[in-house]
Amino acid sequence: MRVKVLSRNPDDYVRETKLDLQRVPRNYDPVLHPFEVPREYTRAMNATKLERVFAKPFLSSLDGHRDGVNCMAKHPKSLSTVLSGACDGEVKIWNLTKRQCIRTIQAHEGFVRGMCARFCGTSFFTVGDDKTVKQWKMESPEYGEEEEPIHTILGKTVYTGIDHHWKEAVFATCGQQVDIWDEQRTSPMCSLTWGFDSISSVKFNPIETYLLGSCASDRNIVLYDMRKSTPLKKVILTMRTNTICWNPMEAFIFTAANEDYNLYTFDMRHLESPVTVHMDHVSAVLDVDYSPTGKEFVSASFDKSVRIFPVDKGHSREVYHTKRMQHVITVKWTSDSKYILCGSDEMNIRLWKANASEKLGVLAPREKAAMNYNQKLKEKFQYHPKIRRIARHRHLPKSIFSQIKEQRIMREARRRKELNLRKHSKPGSVPIVSERKKHIVAVVK
Repeated sequence: MRVKVLSRNPDDYVRETKLDLQRVPRNYDPVLHPFEVPREYTRAMNATKLERVFAKPFLSSLDGHRDGVNCMAKHPKSLSTVLSGACDGEVKIWNLTKRQCIRTIQAHEGFVRGMCARFCGTSFFTVGDDKTVKQWKMESPEYGEEEEPIHTILGKTVYTGIDHHWKEAVFATCGQQVDIWDEQRTSPMCSLTWGFDSISSVKFNPIETYLLGSCASDRNIVLYDMRKSTPLKKVILTMRTNTICWNPMEAFIFTAANEDYNLYTFDMRHLESPVTVHMDHVSAVLDVDYSPTGKEFVSASFDKSVRIFPVDKGHSREVYHTKRMQHVITVKWTSDSKYILCGSDEMNIRLWKANASEKLGVLAPREKAAMNYNQKLKEKFQYHPKIRRIARHRHLPKSIFSQIKEQRIMREARRRKELNLRKHSKPGSVPIVSERKKHIVAVVK
């Protein structure tokens, strides 16, 4: 057996007497600078500071609604078109390049509860408090034509959400149950239900297109298979889930926005515990949407802020807020992965940059090279304490800051109580439950 070991000659680095000078090994390669790391550290520090200086994410607000914005939908083919529905039954179509409204429809009486665009982009569907599902043309009516829906379906109960299949002329609505509809028929092809509570949201999987996920007010997240016409399995959490969103790149991964201030990323094959618990919000999370890359998602919360989370991290990398912004009800990440849209209580839709310090417009080759170099430097030195502190620092509104502080104290108190209980109990009588499994009540198949 041969063993390789490092062998050094002590004469190369050990002083003969105390008065000798310490020997410093030198690299005689002229390509390598002797102070390369200190110089790079300084550059990384400057790049991190400049990133925070230029972090101005807010671009503009699209105002025109006369009531709170309740839902939004993206156009599948056009990057510059977005649709929004308000609490007064009004639907607006916006041109993001011009930052103005190009069409307004009085679609429903009462709230517009949900909307989605058809996969080809020629029409869109809306559901409202008046128990109707309406299909509208995406194009404006000709001169002299009335603004009429293509189809109207009158249901028996209020529909609370709608989503369209990614490849076929099929859509799903939810309310008392999940209904699967063919566009050509006025009665559902099949109805799926598991439990008796109202379902708040339904979403088709963008990859495995026959899969659906829904969340109900009895704290369930239920998964369905359209081919079998039966529910697959459900997971029951400690508090209600408001909506879910599927990862556009990984077929089995979805994220749930919960009332307990957290978001949970699940793998649908193993619902016993979430893959990650994302926990930075200080109030109920109302909406979530993935970036087209599948690496990050954006969440909207009742605490008047919007946060961007990496999929594999428990804490947000960015938080957006303004003084005027109230409870954020809906949020969307644009299909080019560059912008974020959020709709809130005070009738505004706000447009943000996904990367807060990114320069918009045409970049010169030298600018592009400098940006890439700075990015690599920031990644190389990201764990150095000073650089990490500057990169992580965010200014927060006083209300959110104080609530975060309060929650930290409460969490610490709970942990301390659990430790004391375990210390003064019979060994093994108080089980250790991980943070991931704490929030799961049961998985039913």
